[in-house]
Order: sequence, then structure tokens, then C-alpha cells
Amino acid sequence: MERYKALGRRESALKIGLLSYRGNPYCGGQGIYLTYLANELVKLGHEVHVIVGPPWPLFLKGAFVHRVDNFNFFGKKKDFLPPANPFKIFSPLHFYEFSASRFGVFPEIKAFSFRAFFKLLELAKTHHFDILHDNQCLGYGMLLWKLLGTPVVSTLHHPLSIDRATWFEQPSNLQQKVKRVLYYPLLMQRIVSNQLDRIITVSQDSAREITRAFGVAPEKIRVVYNGLDGQEFAPIPGVTKKGRSLIFVGNAEDRKKGLLYLLQALTYLSEDVTLTVVDGGAPHRSFAPLLTEKYKIGHRVYFTGKIGSGDLVRLYCRAEIAVVPSLYEGFGFPAAEAMACELPVVASTAGALPEVVGNDGAGILVPPRNAPALAQAINHLLQDAGLRWRMGQAARRRVLSLFTWENAARQIVEVYKEAIDAHR
Repeated sequence: MERYKALGRRESALKIGLLSYRGNPYCGGQGIYLTYLANELVKLGHEVHVIVGPPWPLFLKGAFVHRVDNFNFFGKKKDFLPPANPFKIFSPLHFYEFSASRFGVFPEIKAFSFRAFFKLLELAKTHHFDILHDNQCLGYGMLLWKLLGTPVVSTLHHPLSIDRATWFEQPSNLQQKVKRVLYYPLLMQRIVSNQLDRIITVSQDSAREITRAFGVAPEKIRVVYNGLDGQEFAPIPGVTKKGRSLIFVGNAEDRKKGLLYLLQALTYLSEDVTLTVVDGGAPHRSFAPLLTEKYKIGHRVYFTGKIGSGDLVRLYCRAEIAVVPSLYEGFGFPAAEAMACELPVVASTAGALPEVVGNDGAGILVPPRNAPALAQAINHLLQDAGLRWRMGQAARRRVLSLFTWENAARQIVEVYKEAIDAHR
């Protein structure tokens, strides 16, 4: 605490650089985390500067935004030249991103880390940050951030080694396997994570996995659970439940979300049980629809595509059970969102889901990769309306007591102060 006090500022005056290679809350968990954390830190009285890549953040309230441009070459197979000035593709970082992406490498986080360094150098002329907080980038450029004389912490939701291992569980040819090896920058993230002042992660399970996968010393890791907006995710009065209905929320193409096993479980359940799949990822999907044809359940499965948070809450409130069959979750936002909407949850015991669902009556936990066990738990709940109601009540109480963004922000500020004090 001594060094923190020596800054001559009260807690409310911390100047925070919050960095994320993507900032839009609809682009994935890193955008959600950035949005809610930034807003809550501002509420606590801190000065928050968001240094961020596209797609740009939405819904920020009081944070200063500094944009770090890129052209997202990885996501473009044609029309990839910058329209205003095609020759920009030959600048070093743009050319690296373009070239690497043609070989299946995902270059965005590495390139962002270097671009962010140059943006921080520019900002250093007018701003002195007390702390720099990275949101799961861990690119080599972050080693340069440390030259700026400011402590650097990073939120690592889970190590990417888990994503890669899950992909390898699925049938794939040699070319697909090579692409997966190139896609995940495990060596880079291992090197960088060990050089930072602190690592923040979102569950005890993630902390163990980070130590196992990247060798980060446990004493450098701090667990701060994610928060949830309990006012946005809440029961809607007057919404009628759709009988014998299930909901799954997640990226259907992400194998670690376990949708395969939920679709298999549906074949064990009676014909009147239906499933809504809310998939907010890229528009072109093939994996899940093909499985519904294979299992002859296409008439029982409805894919919504990308929807807004208001529509998502309404779908949670209309369903009778939320199912989270993941093979791994560093935290598990869909489970917590459903619980906040007073929806009982059937989830796997993988990753942090037991920490989120708990053992106080909010849901049922089953082994991962086990379709019959999923079906049995779902069927048990479908047959007992009273149990579903009691679980839903317990689920919302658990979320409101443990998983709020105010709690998360206050705990993260304590990590900031610890890192500032220890920084030499």
C-alpha cells in the first residue's frame, strides 16, 4: 500500500488504461467484460481510458475511448484491401496481419499489442496511467508496455490451450489440425503471462488451468468472478412459459460449448421437447444444422441467429430450462444469465460451471460429454414444475449475492493497488 499512497491520490482518482483487442459487447466475452468493467470503474470514481481495437465498444458511460485501427484481414477472404488507401496494406503491421492470416494464423492479438504500445507512447505525452489492464491479449508487444514504467496486469479468462484441445477432440483431417496449431498462439501467451505484474482470472478452475498450461506462479494469480447486470437479466412479469422448452446460448461452432451432446440428448427426450439455440456468432453456420439433420430433430430445434439483449432475456424467461453442456467454461455467462432470469440450469461439471451453479439448489450438474445424463436431468426437471420454480428462485438469489459488476470492480481495484505497490 505504501507506493499506492505515495501517488498522492485517493482511490477514486486512479487513472486506468484498460486495453482490449476487441471492444464490442456483441463480438464475444471480451467485449462484455470490457463494457461492464469500464462502466463500473467509472461509477467508483476512477478515470478510465479504453484503448481498444474494432469492432468498437458500445454503451460506455464516462470512459475515454482511444481507437487502435486494424483491417481484420483474418476475417476477409476477398475485398481485403483498405478502400481509402490500398497501399496501407504494405505498412509493416498491416502486411504482417495480411500475410499471416493467409496461412491460417490469427494475427490480431499480436498486432494489437504492438499497435497499442505506439498508442500508449502517444498518450504518454498527456497522460500518466497508474495501471495498465489488458483484457486477454497477451501479445508480445505487451513486453514493450512494461518499458513505460507502469505496472501491467492482464485478465486471462482461460488459457487457449483448452480451446485447441477441444477442437482436437472432433474428427478432422491433417490440414485442419495444422490450422488449429497455427491458430492458437500458446507459446506467446505463456511467455507474456509470466512477465506481467499480476494475472486476474474469473474462477478458481481457470487459475489452476493457467498455472498448469502456462506455468504462471499461483501467487501471481488473483481470482475475481465476473459480474452480471441483475437489472437487465431479470424475470419479465407476464411472460408465459413455453411448455417443455429448453434454451442453449453460445457459439454453436465452438466445440467446447458442447452443443453436440445437447442435440444427442434431445433424441432421448419425447418429441414435444423443443430447443432454442441462441447463437450470436458469425452468420454462416454449418456444424449444428447438419447435426439436427443427422439426428432427425430439425423440426424441434430453432436457431435465432444474433439477437439483442432484450430479446435474449425474453427467450430466457419463456424457456423452462437452460442447458449449458460445455466441455469447458472459464466462467459461464449463459449459466449466470439464465440463473438471473430465475431459470433452472442443467449444466456440466466442466471448468468453472460448478462454481457458478453451486450446490445450493440453483441447478443440476452432470458429467460433460454425456448425452444420456443430460437427458435424464432435463427430463427430471420437466416433470416437476415445483422443483423448477424453487431452483429458479435459488438461482437468482445466488447471482445477486455473488456475481455483480460492482463486486468485481472493487476487487479488481484491490489487485491494481497491490500491483502498484509491488511495482519496482
